[in-house]
Amino acid sequence: MIRQVVFYKHHFFEFYEQQTEKVQERIDYVLELIANVERVPVSYLKHLEGTDGLFEVRIQSGSNIFRIFCCFDEGRLVVLFNGFQKKTEKTPKQELEKAERLKQEYFNDKRK
Repeated sequence: MIRQVVFYKHHFFEFYEQQTEKVQERIDYVLELIANVERVPVSYLKHLEGTDGLFEVRIQSGSNIFRIFCCFDEGRLVVLFNGFQKKTEKTPKQELEKAERLKQEYFNDKRK
C-alpha cells in the first residue's frame, strides 16, 4: 500500500451509505486505486485550484458523477471529507465550503 485512506468523522461514511451498491463498488475501486497506485491519474484524483491543498476524488458510474473532497496529511495519508453527486458543471459552493471547514477542523483537532 502506497497511501493510507481514512475518513474524518462521519461525513464520508454518511454519503457512502446513501449510494447504491454499484456506486459503492465504484467508490471502493477508486479508493483502492488511490491507496495502491504511485501516480494516480487526474481523472480519479485532482487538486482543486484556488484551494490550499484540497483535492477531489472523482467517481463516475454510468452517467452519474460523484465527488469526494479530501486532503493529504504527512504525505501518504489521504483524509476523506464530504461527498456529493455532481449535477452541474460547477462544484456547489456550499459543498466546497463544507470541505474547507472540515479540513480546517481536522488539522485543528490534530494539533490538540
